[in-house]
Amino acid sequence: MVVRLRLQRFGRKHSPFYRMVAADARAPRDGKFLEIVGTYNPIANSAGIKEIRLKADRLRYWISVGAQPSDRVAWILGKFGILPPPPQRFSVQKMIPKKDRQKEE
Repeated sequence: MVVRLRLQRFGRKHSPFYRMVAADARAPRDGKFLEIVGTYNPIANSAGIKEIRLKADRLRYWISVGAQPSDRVAWILGKFGILPPPPQRFSVQKMIPKKDRQKEE
């Protein structure tokens, strides 16, 4: 059984709220899960803070037994130092206009 750490969506339309769960990879996104290991609220509150709560010990346990995090969960865990941060998917060189780029030789 392949275990994945992924986000399970809750909340109303246009107001998402996520639970971070350990689930069987074959289970549907909002379906059966093994354990809740955290929550993530991407909508900032009045102070401009997005709320993330993690059970770090349980996350480390699931990673130690081979659970694979989804892309977004890996990004969150990288921000909190539980996993190494994932590599950036964009090139800094492409953000500079072509005429201003240094030629690599």
